Amino acid sequence: MKERVILHCDINHCYAQIEEMMVPELRHVPMAVGGRSESRHGIILAKNDHAKKYQIQTGESLYEAYQKCKDLVVIHPHYEEYLYYTQKVKDIYHEYSDRVESFGLDEAWIDVSESMALFGNGLEIAREIQQRVWEEIGLSVSIGISFNKVFAKLGSDMIKPMGLVEISRDNFKEKAWQLPVGDLLYVGRATLKKLSLFGIYTIGDLARFDLDILKRHLGKMGEIIYWFANGYDQSEVAYIDTCEEVKSVGNGITTPKDMNHLREAQSVFYVLCESIASRAKEIGMAGRCISIQLRDTDLKSFTRQKTLSRATNLSDEMMIVVMELLRKNYDFSKPLRSVSVSLSHLQLENETAIFI
Repeated sequence: MKERVILHCDINHCYAQIEEMMVPELRHVPMAVGGRSESRHGIILAKNDHAKKYQIQTGESLYEAYQKCKDLVVIHPHYEEYLYYTQKVKDIYHEYSDRVESFGLDEAWIDVSESMALFGNGLEIAREIQQRVWEEIGLSVSIGISFNKVFAKLGSDMIKPMGLVEISRDNFKEKAWQLPVGDLLYVGRATLKKLSLFGIYTIGDLARFDLDILKRHLGKMGEIIYWFANGYDQSEVAYIDTCEEVKSVGNGITTPKDMNHLREAQSVFYVLCESIASRAKEIGMAGRCISIQLRDTDLKSFTRQKTLSRATNLSDEMMIVVMELLRKNYDFSKPLRSVSVSLSHLQLENETAIFI
């Protein structure tokens, strides 16, 4: 069986880089893209390299960011521009394969296994794509090349910006196993904490660990990440025109600090609604049901939802419902650790707005 060749392309600090491309002066100052930049109660969505030097973190509050860098320039997100330019980048990807699978706005897998007779080997294709995106659009991308999707994504994260990293069947133990286990796809904060209890800190630690113990304590997810660490991911890259039924569009976040007040949660929910609205528009859908999930500091969680009379994919309309659900169902007697929003009961987008 012929070895697959899969690329994972990641537009470096996507939102911030697009803002720099549109306003080149921003390349010379510490800058971040943040929700509700007119106040200090939003959160950081992306930052440029100058801001990174001040240890500014994605997900922290604007107030915290300003404490680190009083001269930080905060730009309110321009989601329509992000949608436009990321699609232009993906148009280039489509020229090299009919298997291009998006992973958010800024990332995509490309299966070039059948394209090499035309364009060269995986590394050559990756280098050409990287050069074209830079020269034709003005954005830098980091690309991982591997025999599966998991290691391709891992490779694209290893060098920023404009990285090109190949993780092969021959070198994956050398390149991947030394990395923190949290770098592996689907190993989130909760899983990371459980793995640390067993002394698992690197991808190699996970790959060499007893599978039965992992399955016993982490269930199916323990088995999945074990196989990922050992390079056994066989998942396919979807075709461009694959039209699987999309049942919902959602997003969530565990914030760096617990949310103690309605105002703090409101800022986070605003960012999530903006993201969901952009993704819904990207796939040409709108939804009639809006759900929120809340998890407190005791890790207890619950979900509340509301069904609308007509569909929407507008962030401001979603926020009205989100805040109604939040005010009715949570009193902040305990801080919130994480929150998420979901838009479901999807239908094709039309020109009519909702109403509630």
